[in-house]
Amino acid sequence: MSSSPASAASARTPNEALSPVAASQRVFQWHDHASLWFSLGVGLLVMQMGAYLVPAMGTQQALLAIVAGSLLGAGLLGWVAKIGCDSGLASAGLMHAVYGRRFARLPILLNIVQLLGWGTFELVVMRDATVAIVQQSAGLSASYAPVLATLLWGGVVMLLISGSMVTLVRRIISRIALPLVLLSLLWLSWQFAHMAQAQGWAQLWSRRGEGGMGVMGALDLVIAMPISWLPLVADYARYGKTSQGALRGTWLGYALANIWCYALGVLVALTLPSENLVTALLLAQGGLIALSLILLDEIDNAYGDAYSAAVSSHSLLPRWSVRRWGLLVAALSTALALVLPMHSLEPFLLLLSSVFVPLFGVILGRLAFGTPVAQRLQQAAGVHWPAVGLWLAGIAFFHLLPQITTAFGSALPTLLLCFGLSWATRPSELAHGARTEPA
Repeated sequence: MSSSPASAASARTPNEALSPVAASQRVFQWHDHASLWFSLGVGLLVMQMGAYLVPAMGTQQALLAIVAGSLLGAGLLGWVAKIGCDSGLASAGLMHAVYGRRFARLPILLNIVQLLGWGTFELVVMRDATVAIVQQSAGLSASYAPVLATLLWGGVVMLLISGSMVTLVRRIISRIALPLVLLSLLWLSWQFAHMAQAQGWAQLWSRRGEGGMGVMGALDLVIAMPISWLPLVADYARYGKTSQGALRGTWLGYALANIWCYALGVLVALTLPSENLVTALLLAQGGLIALSLILLDEIDNAYGDAYSAAVSSHSLLPRWSVRRWGLLVAALSTALALVLPMHSLEPFLLLLSSVFVPLFGVILGRLAFGTPVAQRLQQAAGVHWPAVGLWLAGIAFFHLLPQITTAFGSALPTLLLCFGLSWATRPSELAHGARTEPA
């Protein structure tokens, strides 16, 4: 019997997001993962989050929260990276395996909306930093500068998304972007450490907080950044040669970047208090050059959002290639950055992010410790209601917990609860991988 046109078209356009990456395409070694996630972990937004920790907290408390939160959050990223590498599946494939093909469309759509929003937000951050740099260096203050800056960075992201992701990571990020951003961070750290020495290290180190934020609340704030990358990490880790390399490289790279940028934000806030972090960085000697290099490194954050949104979109409509979806997402992000008031959208974006804490708590509970993900994906027709129920309960718990107590934060307790319940209630075929249920 001859195949129908629809099935023939489907055969010509395989769903890359729901198909494991072939062994011949798995080229990332541990240092590729490390350089990628160090680069993605560096950003002006991360430094600004670090600056929020003081003066509410004391210096020692803030650094304790930064180190502990970074190690925990990056460890979660590494864990999902390991699962992605073991299975060869993108994040959309993991959602299909856990929640069922029919229901997985909902979190995938939410992820696309989230990534489109964060990609837009990244372009706004890059635009504002570019305008500040131009004003500082050339004294120009044209009304059309924000529009030109937005179009410039949007065009750069579209140019990058039209190429190969693997080539971008292995050649551009590892060999060019990473050394430059390391130099800029070293320079800024040296400059603000010199200011701290002039003001007195002992005084700054023993400085007490003014109150308003506890250690657990600060831990929640620090973990928020790595958790925001959970829906993206498998999209890259699936190209790793070994799952241990994906785990260790992702964990090491992101933890170092998160600790460094949060701590630098604290140092800037202590030595040169300012409502605008970009302005404070520009006031440092050589800050213009260092900030320009960090700004260039922000491109990969916007690229990462666009690429993963494209992979998720491709999982829903595979007739469009990942590259074609990426160009559309980058163009939409650019257009939105021109017209949307991003500061009023930030609470909405954070609300969407809270959805993915319990989502991946359930995914980790179901797929951790060698669970046969490929087998689970084959059985993913319909809806896996127990997993769906745990996810929805986790969302409710995330938002109800602060109404009961603020002593523990929301992210970490929700993640632990969803993971524990998902692990304890795994179907027997997931626990043993021995029998399969009918499709």
